[in-house]
Amino acid sequence: MPQMLDSLPVLYRDLLPDFFQKEIPVETKATCASCAMCPSSGSETVESVDGVSRLFRPDTKCCTYYPKLPNYLVGALLSDTRDELDEGRRRVGEKISSRVGVTPQWVRPSARYNLLYRNSRQFFGKAASMRCPYYELDHGGCTIWPYREAVCSTFFCKYVAGADGRKLWMTFKTYLALAEIQLSRYAVLQLMPEYILAGRDKPDLSETPTVEDLDDKPLPQKEYAALWRQWAGRERDFYRGCFEAVRALSPEQVEKILGLDGVIELKVLEKSLRDAVAPELPKVLKLNPEATVKWLADGSVALGAYSEYDAVALPGVAYSLLVEFTGREPVSAVRERLRKEKQADLHEDILLELYRHRILTEA
Repeated sequence: MPQMLDSLPVLYRDLLPDFFQKEIPVETKATCASCAMCPSSGSETVESVDGVSRLFRPDTKCCTYYPKLPNYLVGALLSDTRDELDEGRRRVGEKISSRVGVTPQWVRPSARYNLLYRNSRQFFGKAASMRCPYYELDHGGCTIWPYREAVCSTFFCKYVAGADGRKLWMTFKTYLALAEIQLSRYAVLQLMPEYILAGRDKPDLSETPTVEDLDDKPLPQKEYAALWRQWAGRERDFYRGCFEAVRALSPEQVEKILGLDGVIELKVLEKSLRDAVAPELPKVLKLNPEATVKWLADGSVALGAYSEYDAVALPGVAYSLLVEFTGREPVSAVRERLRKEKQADLHEDILLELYRHRILTEA
């Protein structure tokens, strides 16, 4: 299995604690090169519920999300002169020149995009208008992938460990998001301390965009100059400086910067990793009353619970066995009764997989 670090930009190899050298499951079900959520022969029957397709567009895949890039990752990209990143550098450069969503701490989506995203989650993976600006349409890939942020590093449509896998990657994302906030603040503190001392790094809690925001207009020149001060017009140099400041840190310094929040999030992540790689079957199980059940034309049944994107297809006869798990008796007793009364058995490995998908839940 790969290390946790393998799913992150290379920059983090020298910054994060030894824990991130631990192995993590390979997400073989989330096939990005040949998207597992795009239409294929027979997929529509399983990947739809109540006639509503859950599949993604081939020209967007899951990339209907606009990442918020921390300053040091922007600087790392701008400092990387490899030819294969020419397009990514060009697109980020255009974004910086637009002065929309460009701050000393972040290169982020516009307020207009955020407003649309918050109110269009049902169109995730389906709306071309929400496609990431760093997505390369011709080849279906990311132009800035080596310097992707927390969400793009940890999102999968399906997880080999089911609900436990999703919890693992979600807690991984939380830790990385904390690192992005704190490391980007640290970088600004080194290069433009007045920005931090004035509290401009605090999140903007205002959810109401202005008319200018809706039109994606840049900040007026006077406001922009006040925001960037001596770095106005030299934003690329600033971001490169942020990269240099962060990559000079040791893991011990990063741990100190993340503080108590980092210690707590790392503990949560450690537990999530244990649950994902070494799950235990509960002694008592019941069929999840909230699981979706769809009977297919061939007599099999598609069951979903923890995720709208990940269903399990079983022979139809298996469903009649699952309903016997009511949560009123131990799993061992249910299995013994099924062997005697129906000459059937559900192997522990099958039960564990159904539990990981939360089709069966702990009573």
